[in-house]
Amino acid sequence: MSSTASKLPPLATLGPFIALILACVFFATQSERFLSAQNFALILQQVMVVAVIAIGQTLVILTAGIDLSCGMVMALGGIVMTKMAADYGLSAPVAIACGMAVTMLFGLINGLLVTKIKLPPFIVTLGTLNIAFAATQLYSGAQTITDIPAGMTALGNTFQLGQTAIVWGAVLMLVLYLVTWFALRETAPGRHVYAVGNSPEATRLTGIATDKVLLGVYVLAGLFYGIASVLSVARTGAGDPNAGQTENLDAISAVVLGGTSLFGGRGMILGTLVGALIVGVFRNGLTLMGVSSVYQILVTGILVILAVATDQLSRKGVR
Repeated sequence: MSSTASKLPPLATLGPFIALILACVFFATQSERFLSAQNFALILQQVMVVAVIAIGQTLVILTAGIDLSCGMVMALGGIVMTKMAADYGLSAPVAIACGMAVTMLFGLINGLLVTKIKLPPFIVTLGTLNIAFAATQLYSGAQTITDIPAGMTALGNTFQLGQTAIVWGAVLMLVLYLVTWFALRETAPGRHVYAVGNSPEATRLTGIATDKVLLGVYVLAGLFYGIASVLSVARTGAGDPNAGQTENLDAISAVVLGGTSLFGGRGMILGTLVGALIVGVFRNGLTLMGVSSVYQILVTGILVILAVATDQLSRKGVR
């Protein structure tokens, strides 16, 4: 019996999956529409932007950092790429590259301030959050940007899977999770990310350049925010200067609900995907039940507190 139990994954790993299944069972009893394939496809479409932002956020949190600027940097990237296409007539690929270059630049700035000046990630990204917000409003004139080429919304197109329409952006999201899962699990740089989060000093003494690892993580996070910008533009068909207001906290919620420790060094990227789905399932299920958005935010907040409390108790148990 004890041998069998020892082979099972720990509760911290199984917890997010159990929570997602229980949530699906509960909402299936509350609405006949919930279990339909169309509704699950809609949930994937609704969470794809937050889920891709959460990949970058997971990498940062695994190093015991946090990135408060992720949503606003994503919004700035969307504004830059849509303005480049709408106002300067750049082709969709070039305009998208410009937007992603900006999000990666913010990642580079965050990384340099954390590694070279040794500023706390919380303070650094709080500052860049405000800079990105101001830049977004000033550059866009606080106006939504439309009249963009069709190539920028290609990932918002759908294909048929049986009777269900699946958006291409959701497929890209799943591919990104698989690639990141493989990189973290099977490559040396991926293992270095966990090592830096566990003990940066011990990692440095083994000969690993911890500053390079941290800098790479922040730049890579910026890349994922840029991809999320593309998905956001593809989903809405416009550059929205007010985007990123809720995606910021939703992405952090997804990471925490997925079992990644805010203290760094523990967690798995597929758990973050489950965390994003938990947020999406609760929002979708509560909407089908006719619950207002205010109560949806309230429920999300309670879930995050429960997840952090579970992580804290788990760490005490380990000690």
